Formats: sequence, C-alpha cells, structure tokens
Amino acid sequence: MRYPLTFFLLLFINSYFSQTRTEIYVIGNIHDSVPNYHPKILFDILEKIKPDIILHEVDANGMKEYEADKNPRGNEIVASNQYVQKFPQTLRLPFDFDNRNQYRKDKGMVPTDNLSVKLIDSLYKAKKLSQYETQQYEVFLNTTKELMKKAELSPENFNNKTTDEISEKRQNAQYSGLLKITEKRKEFAARFVIKPDGDKITYRNGFKLMSGFWDLRNQTMAQNIYNTATKYPYKKIVVLTGFLHRYYLLKELNRLNKGQFVIKEFYD
Repeated sequence: MRYPLTFFLLLFINSYFSQTRTEIYVIGNIHDSVPNYHPKILFDILEKIKPDIILHEVDANGMKEYEADKNPRGNEIVASNQYVQKFPQTLRLPFDFDNRNQYRKDKGMVPTDNLSVKLIDSLYKAKKLSQYETQQYEVFLNTTKELMKKAELSPENFNNKTTDEISEKRQNAQYSGLLKITEKRKEFAARFVIKPDGDKITYRNGFKLMSGFWDLRNQTMAQNIYNTATKYPYKKIVVLTGFLHRYYLLKELNRLNKGQFVIKEFYD
C-alpha cells in the first residue's frame, strides 16, 4: 500500500500548491469581429486557460447591458457568453473607469479630442505645420499604421512585448506629441465646443483633459484588476481589453504586484 499512498499524497500536494497563486492573463483584443480575430478564436483561448473570472472593459452599468443584450456583436462579449454557457460557475466583472463615456462628455473631452486630431490632420495636409510639428504627427501616423498591420495577424502578434512597445509609442505620440501641437498653435485656442452644461471649452483644453484621462483611466482599470485579484485569491483571471491598453495595464499591474499574483500569456 505504500506506493498508492505516496501517489495520492503527491496528487494532493500538487493540487493544493497549484491553487496558491493567482494567475492573471491580460488579453489585448480587437473589439469587432474580423477574419483573423473573431469570437471563436477568443473562445478557444478562454477554453484553453479555463479562467475562474473574466474581467470586461466596461463599467458596472455597461456589464449589465452586456449581459442583457439579446444580440451581442463584440468579440469579447460573444466569446464570454459562449464560455459562461459551458462553464456557468465563471464569474464576470467590470473593470473600467466608472461612467467613462458620460464623464468624458461632461468634461468636454469628447468631441474635442477627435476634432483636434482632424484639425491637426488638415494642417498637416495643407503643409501648415512646422517641421517639428510635422515630425510629431508623422510618428503618430506611422505607429498607427504599424499597429494596424499587427492587427491583421493572429492574436499572438498583438499580444506580445514588441507590439506593447509600439502601442506605448503610439499612445505617447497621441497624448504627448499631439498635445504639444495643440498647446502651441493658436487654432486650437480659437475653436471650441459646447459642453452638456452649456459652457464652452476650447479644442486645446479638451484635448489636454483627454490626454490626462488616458493615464487616469488606465491607472484606474489596473487598480480595479488588482482589487479583484486581491478579493479573489488563487484564481485564474482573464482581463479582456483593447490591445492598445495592454502595455499600460501590464506596467501598472507589475508596479502594484507585491507577489500576490503572476502575469501570464495565453500562448505560454
């Protein structure tokens, strides 16, 4: 009986210690279904990981709308629904900045952010930008094109360190490089939109607010992920986010982590 007893003891020990570390998988997504990335591909990834918790890039109200939608279309919610049907014990939670969309509208970040980029583009095409401004905008354009090419490939190609570095460069180009253009040129102080409260806000101020919100939002999302990992220890947690956010979330989670969890890739 010695060998069977030893076998069962080893099985118990392995089972016990396999549950003593939280695993977090941050999966960067393309939100809409495309030939190279669609719900079946994401479902297969989820089935391979077998997460206990799936975190969605929505707030609490958005999570309710997600779950109540009779005809969902986004990759994340379709794949998540399919996974939960197969594994109904799975917990699904939101992790985004609360009331994100309305907050941006109320502050005037929307639509001044897109209007500012359109104005920069029109100045660029009219060759009215300075050499320095042109260089800043072209970094933004070129890194955007580079990421679009990555997004045409399999998910491993937009979920790795190389693409994370390109994403960080692109977002820095938008929220730091383009900000330098809007801060300097008078066109962005002369144009404005009306906020929901009736007050005016210039393109310049709106874009500046949006630039700051990029940091605030990602830091908040990472903190929410960390809080979930702390509340539900020894679980497998999958974070479904747009792949442009991935670099920031990973950086923040690594900063917050004090040994409570390990961050893994879905393809390891």
